Amino acid sequence: MNEKEILITIGNNIRAERNRIRLSQEDLAEKVSLSEKHISKIERGKSNAKITTIIAIMKALDIPFEALYKL
Repeated sequence: MNEKEILITIGNNIRAERNRIRLSQEDLAEKVSLSEKHISKIERGKSNAKITTIIAIMKALDIPFEALYKL
């Protein structure tokens, strides 16, 4: 799996978890102090987010790292 595929996988899993708990991109962005646009880029695999950003998203969604990288 190359870097682009990894970013897309993580982004898709963030979106799925966010939707599962019925949280909007705007609400997630507010919880992690990012813009809605940045959340959108992460979910589409267009942004290589810093690990601190990923950890903040994991905490906001209350999920372990494994949930982000499931295939």
